[in-house]
Amino acid sequence: MTLQDRLLAAHAHGDRHALVALYTQAADQAAETDAACFYLTHAYIFALETGDAAADALYRRLKAHGRV
Repeated sequence: MTLQDRLLAAHAHGDRHALVALYTQAADQAAETDAACFYLTHAYIFALETGDAAADALYRRLKAHGRV
């Protein structure tokens, strides 16, 4: 199953915890900064919604790219 398939499945099941990890993985694999930040933003929002501890690290990554 591809990362895209896993993202779609997590959305379909409303699995926000999985979405944090999957969007972070997508950001890590992105070839361009804009794409990476797009995925990081999604990961960050889901992390905030779920109270995931990854929110702080995601915020720092976005801030490092001037996105917050």
